[in-house]
Amino acid sequence: MAHIVILGAGTGGMPCAYEIREMLATEHKITVINERDYFQFVPSNPWVAVGWRDRDSITFDIRPHLERKGINFIAKRCTRIDAANNRMEMEDGETVNYDYLIIATGPRLAFEEVEGSDPKLGHTQSICTVDHAEKAYEAYKGLLQDPGQVIIGAMPFASCFGPAYEFTFIIDADLRKRKMRDKVPMTFVTSEPYIGHLGLGGVGDSKGFLESDLRAHHVNWITNAKVTKVESGKMYVEEYDDSGHLRKEHELAFKYTMMLPAFKGVDAVANVEGLCNPRGFVLVDSHQRNPTYPNIYSAGVSIAIPPVEATAVPTGAPKTGYMIESMVTAIVHNIADEIAGRELSTNATWNAICLADMGDTGAAFVALPQMPPRNLAWFKKGKWVHMAKIAFEKYFIRKMKRGTSEPIYEKYILKMLGIGKLK
Repeated sequence: MAHIVILGAGTGGMPCAYEIREMLATEHKITVINERDYFQFVPSNPWVAVGWRDRDSITFDIRPHLERKGINFIAKRCTRIDAANNRMEMEDGETVNYDYLIIATGPRLAFEEVEGSDPKLGHTQSICTVDHAEKAYEAYKGLLQDPGQVIIGAMPFASCFGPAYEFTFIIDADLRKRKMRDKVPMTFVTSEPYIGHLGLGGVGDSKGFLESDLRAHHVNWITNAKVTKVESGKMYVEEYDDSGHLRKEHELAFKYTMMLPAFKGVDAVANVEGLCNPRGFVLVDSHQRNPTYPNIYSAGVSIAIPPVEATAVPTGAPKTGYMIESMVTAIVHNIADEIAGRELSTNATWNAICLADMGDTGAAFVALPQMPPRNLAWFKKGKWVHMAKIAFEKYFIRKMKRGTSEPIYEKYILKMLGIGKLK
């Protein structure tokens, strides 16, 4: 009998638990460890931050859904991984032994890298967790009472830029519905070298599309932007040219700001010698397996993927839903093969697919593969994407509650986009 432990119960960890339970015989034990006892559908956080959703609509208790499928659940924070001895330590001193460990923790939000940027200080907001999104909504209600300059964007070393664009257009749409948009100047401040880079070197005509939409919605922007400090009502930004030379320094006043932070690996993972790169992301081979500790696998935001290209201000590569789904499936098949004594044979397809809501319309992009040169670079927009994002939210949450493992992207999203199965 093997004991498989999954660290993390997000959009990678939960599907992984269901899929591996279906794949392996019941004699094998599966345990999910997560520091919180609830699942949160992170892609809906921009809606929470303007009051279009609430916590109850995008979260649910994890335990009953996992245990109904015969999966153990521990709602505690892991503080240490003893990889040499296949053991984990929890915050209360409890230890858990494993035969295989799957790391799907998501990131640690590295607010400390920009002085004053932690939402706890109240200067700026985040939408990376439902707690942050609720706090951002409270601050947004203050903006509605006292309108003024809004700044939205991404800090240096950020790697998931889509939510910043989404939130920009969602706030724009909400303010227009309230007939208040004329009272709120908006500026998009990003570490990307150009609008629509997305950490991917652009996808199709994402640069042209997004620049055009920002102009049409009266949003100014600063690219190659390195935010160095945030104070109450003021943001300090260094703007660089493409060669990395300082071009201009800005002191930007604001009434409301939401900036996506840099990501790093969570401490318990990052502290394991030989497991991670310098920023704490797990190194994996083509089978999603760590080269130093071959019984440790990883999927999602927690893995190390090099930047698509060097940029004047550091940017990371995003890990989107289809990539995560593909990584999880590869891990499940490879662990099943290893337990059965077979050669590992399944590789993930690192393709990027994203549905981005824009308030009353939306944008979809596909990058195949994620790293250029690509076989396919596709970017489209329309109200249908907005509707598809809503449908995806409802379907994914229902799937996590039911405990099914069908591949959402392969079965539904790709058909909807008219692309077919990606190889």
